[in-house]
Amino acid sequence: MASLNGYLDEQLARGRAYFSRKEALDALSLAPESLAAAISRLIKKRRLANPRHGFYLILRPEDRSSGAPDPARWIDPLMKHQGIDYRISLLSAAAFHGSSHQAAMVFQVLVPKQLRDFDIGRHRLQFIYQTSDAFSNANQPEWLGQMKTEAGFAKVAGVELTLLDCARYLHRAAGINSVAQIVKDLGSKADPRRLAKLADVYENSSVRRLGYLLELAGQARQAKALEPFARQAKSFKPLDPAVKPLMASLAASKERNPKWMLVINEPVEFSS
Repeated sequence: MASLNGYLDEQLARGRAYFSRKEALDALSLAPESLAAAISRLIKKRRLANPRHGFYLILRPEDRSSGAPDPARWIDPLMKHQGIDYRISLLSAAAFHGSSHQAAMVFQVLVPKQLRDFDIGRHRLQFIYQTSDAFSNANQPEWLGQMKTEAGFAKVAGVELTLLDCARYLHRAAGINSVAQIVKDLGSKADPRRLAKLADVYENSSVRRLGYLLELAGQARQAKALEPFARQAKSFKPLDPAVKPLMASLAASKERNPKWMLVINEPVEFSS
């Protein structure tokens, strides 16, 4: 009878640092209760980690100090295990595309289902919900890239999609100044035609916010591609929707930008 330890070694030899409970039961002649007990022992010994029910990570010696491997190495099989589509985005995607100011404090994933965030070892996974229709329209192969890992590939938002996600989920991306810096770092890499096509999927106010930030960052071609969306706007929207009205009224400047139909209720600063 093959042991769980032997099974783990076989998985690692195949380049798979993960497995599901069902896969282990199918491969081993163990009763479910015996498998559960063996898994619990190896979790205590820090040879396994359990990010979601029925899904386990095999920890190599170099992973044990952090409590789990880099989430990029196992997010794709985890989401397949749960039967949920996804994309790595926001700060995680910005860092992947070269926004040097983005520290990997959290691993951010957009999903079309409400999922709880969780910590595993030193890693924090944050799941941002996008409505099913908007998600399916945005999460097309043409807008996605691939994050290569030793275990395969993970889906990551392309540059254009990263910019729009950050403009839409502003405070999940650490606020207006963080997003402005991402726009400055990545805006020139965005293809204007692709950006305009993808912008159709997003709320008009988010597209206008991105257009304003692109223009402010000196990315004229990309900003111009979004100008038609501003011309469709019927009313002014705040640049930062989270700023409370009272705070906005007390701000030194309540500038209105008629081109982008935005109330500039928060100053924007770029890092040098």
